[in-house]
Amino acid sequence: MPTLPSHLTAVLEAELIRRLSREHAWRNELHFDRKLRAPLIALSDAETRLGAWHRATRRLEISRKLVSIRPWTEVVEVLKHEMAHQFVHEVLNVIDESAHGPTFARVCRERGIDARAAGLVNAEAGADETSRVLDKVQKLLALAGSSERHEAEAAMRKAHELMLRHNLDSARVADAGYEVRHLGDPSRRRTAIEREIVSILTTYFFVEVIEIPSYVATLGKDGVVFEVCGTRANVALAEHVFGFLVATSERLWQTARKAQRLRGSERVPFQSGVVRGFGEKLAGEREVLRGTGLVWVGDAALERFYRARHPRIHRTTRYQRLSEGHALGRAAGREVVLHRPVGSGPSGGTRLLRG
Repeated sequence: MPTLPSHLTAVLEAELIRRLSREHAWRNELHFDRKLRAPLIALSDAETRLGAWHRATRRLEISRKLVSIRPWTEVVEVLKHEMAHQFVHEVLNVIDESAHGPTFARVCRERGIDARAAGLVNAEAGADETSRVLDKVQKLLALAGSSERHEAEAAMRKAHELMLRHNLDSARVADAGYEVRHLGDPSRRRTAIEREIVSILTTYFFVEVIEIPSYVATLGKDGVVFEVCGTRANVALAEHVFGFLVATSERLWQTARKAQRLRGSERVPFQSGVVRGFGEKLAGEREVLRGTGLVWVGDAALERFYRARHPRIHRTTRYQRLSEGHALGRAAGREVVLHRPVGSGPSGGTRLLRG
């Protein structure tokens, strides 16, 4: 038996194979209408590929190194990629094209599957324009960190306007190029505040976000993460806003707790209020921009991409208890100025997938 990575024991590997088999069954139902037969799933020590589908032996391989050091979301992307190969061969009976030929590309496109790399769908599309916009947004957010309140507010509003204009232009393009990024540590529970921040992202930052199950192979532990779908510029900004609001809501809570002598039970209502107040501030800015003729009506292509990846979407509504802490948090949130530059590169980089 091949030598296992020191942090992936035989017991964890056996459970991992079971997980991959269950994931294959679920993705078969979700994306392939149950038309695929269960293959032999195995881990591979190959260094040159993350996954492989072997038609002759009906063997689907996933890199042992991949599952031991990379997030589960990337493992699933590789699995779906290989399942697309299986579908082309066994269901469509197409065996006279190159591995990543037109039929394979179409199957992936129709199902929101990464035809090229783990987790970065169409990431190269519009890269130059994306870099230009991100560079401008970075500079504006740096100005928004100014100690001069008027200058900071003006810079944040300008960044908001720039992103709106950019996305109005991108929405007119047939294929603006979308990618996915995952937020949150799957080994930790997601919080109510994180879910409220996600609502802000989907409303004001031109992305679609969904909470999806994950798995930590080295711990044998289930978890969940947020999947963000959008253009490269938008997912980069959304990732920054997510981290910014998590940190800001905690910082403002610690300050208010001491100054207002709030009880610990007010923490969640207060932080929820901060996020709500920040959302109200963005809503006000959006209303001003509407008056200039800049009206966001959504991105139909992004919605199709999102629905292809997640055909069965369940939306839920959550309510937060109104209290003194919540009211104080909302007031604090209306004063928050989004700042600090964001990174322009996709998380983890591009990992070419051969198979």
